[in-house]
Amino acid sequence: MEVVIAPAARLAELAADAVDALVRARPDAVLGLATGSSPLKVYDELARRHAEAGLSFARARAFMLDEYVGLPADHPERYRNVIETEIASRVDFAPGAVQGPDGNAEDLTAACAAYEAAIRDAGGVDLQILGIGTDGHIAFNEPGSSLASRTRIKTLTAQTREDNARFFGDDVDRVPRHCLTQGLATIMSARHLVLLATGKGKAEAVHQLVEGPISALWPATIMQMHPHATVLVDDAAASRLQLADYYRQTYASKPEWQRL
Repeated sequence: MEVVIAPAARLAELAADAVDALVRARPDAVLGLATGSSPLKVYDELARRHAEAGLSFARARAFMLDEYVGLPADHPERYRNVIETEIASRVDFAPGAVQGPDGNAEDLTAACAAYEAAIRDAGGVDLQILGIGTDGHIAFNEPGSSLASRTRIKTLTAQTREDNARFFGDDVDRVPRHCLTQGLATIMSARHLVLLATGKGKAEAVHQLVEGPISALWPATIMQMHPHATVLVDDAAASRLQLADYYRQTYASKPEWQRL
């Protein structure tokens, strides 16, 4: 696991650099897209590079991490609509190139199985963008999630619903109680994981992710087992890391070609 500590604006550039390098080298790459506040500046930077530097997603495909269950198709917080607004409509993905789990399917279990099959048939995800919850969840794999889990239905914790209430007019009762989410094993199948976290509120989760024991209590800790995981954090999110100085020194001493 590589840990990079830098200002938030720089973190977004580094994540965009990884996507940029991949898509230019492999125009038909498969990307994993996350929602939430963590990747927003990354999407802004990718949209800028598309408009100003010729970065094209015309042959790329993308898969979303998760989706709420039961939100109307036109609801602004339905994750398919969020991804459309924040990145898909701002670059040149082909129609149908961005897929997400169907939170309004009549048979949610079958929808989860179909989503797993779609990712597999696409050859798997090349680079997965991730955020982390204050309780250590990635995607909607809440504490207690199986480390071997695949796309499935999950019940959201009270903490996650409270954290996400800001997107629903600060009314927790409007936040759905259930979701469909890629499982931890699904996420771990991606070839490169890039996780972003900023702010002191994420400090304990980042500490557990990087330096804690691997445990279902902190689901993101499974990333310690990934052969190519990059964790991008600002000083506040890194404030609980015991080896923060070492991570800074290690990254500073790396040659440019070896980074990310």
